[in-house]
Amino acid sequence: MSNIYNFFSLSIYRDKIKLSEKNKKEMVEEILKMKKDSDKGLKPIQNAWTGDTHGHEYLYKNEKFHLFYKEVEKHIINYMNHFELDVNKLEFYFQRSWATLSNSQEHISAHDHSQSNLSFAYYLKKKKGDAQFVLIDKTKHNEFIPQLFTSVSADRNKIFKKRTTSNIARINIDPEEDDIIIFPSKTLHGTQKNINNSERISISADVSILAKESKNLEHLTPPFKEWKKFENA
Repeated sequence: MSNIYNFFSLSIYRDKIKLSEKNKKEMVEEILKMKKDSDKGLKPIQNAWTGDTHGHEYLYKNEKFHLFYKEVEKHIINYMNHFELDVNKLEFYFQRSWATLSNSQEHISAHDHSQSNLSFAYYLKKKKGDAQFVLIDKTKHNEFIPQLFTSVSADRNKIFKKRTTSNIARINIDPEEDDIIIFPSKTLHGTQKNINNSERISISADVSILAKESKNLEHLTPPFKEWKKFENA
């Protein structure tokens, strides 16, 4: 009897962060103020407003978001437990964090965050019908014919009897308000295009993971306290 083994899966974390309505309202108002203060008409048409490209890339320094980031930390640790990591031997740093805001058919183009280890998206304000979160497989381990899994003509001619996770190169996740999604930063991701959004607001961050102790250890970044800054640069 034949068997199919699925190896090398991508593990995506999803859960809820429940904040008080008062706290969420304060966060929404703060993000709207950031956008108003920073949007100088330089944002390309159809691109969502992203705080990291408009001078608001350290959202975790804002006291109004303090409780939120405390909750995020718990979920990051939960995600690490899935991989059986001893988190007591690691240090976690938010290296930057920002809000995004989409109206009308604005979207976020496919991209990754190669300078960090983990990233997340939290949905502070999202209505039913707003753009979904899109994950794109860059490796395509199963794609035995180049470009087959993303071929428009293959779909038009119904080459696939059925689309499954074994024969796709992208997948949509439809998060709800209060959802947090955590994933490896190197994962290509974005949001749906040509979808009408109604003030869709999310918060993202990049997280770096360092070793607490680097003696006899390879492949993890050494502890930040041991680093030395250039004296003449």
